[in-house]
Amino acid sequence: LEHKADIVRNAIELAQAIGVARPKVAILAAVETVNAQMPATLDAAALCKMADRGQIAGAELDGPLAFDNAVSIAAARIKGIESRVAGQADVLVVPDLESGNMLAKQLEYLGGAASAGLVLGARVPIILTSRADGAESRIAS
Repeated sequence: LEHKADIVRNAIELAQAIGVARPKVAILAAVETVNAQMPATLDAAALCKMADRGQIAGAELDGPLAFDNAVSIAAARIKGIESRVAGQADVLVVPDLESGNMLAKQLEYLGGAASAGLVLGARVPIILTSRADGAESRIAS
């Protein structure tokens, strides 16, 4: 949980650095309800409570949100989710490294998204590219 909180703080700082004054952060899970059998939903709820208490600042957080609810206002409305983040997320926080890697590659290969590799949280930013990255992604990084 503390690692995810640090990741969220770094993502907020990056979003602000590129001009998103108060980023909308979606904490992703497989479902949009808290379920004790699904640790990602518990982490999402805890991160949102941390934001409520000022432990994470500078952004609107909501979660758990399923991916469709995070990126589609229509999907959020169909499921009855009322949120300032749902359907309008600037930042997507994934449950773990594996799901993040899969999501990024799906966005790139199936959705035509541009990508850049940047690691935050060290003393200096670190550029990180994939062996499969093309010139455009390497230049963006």
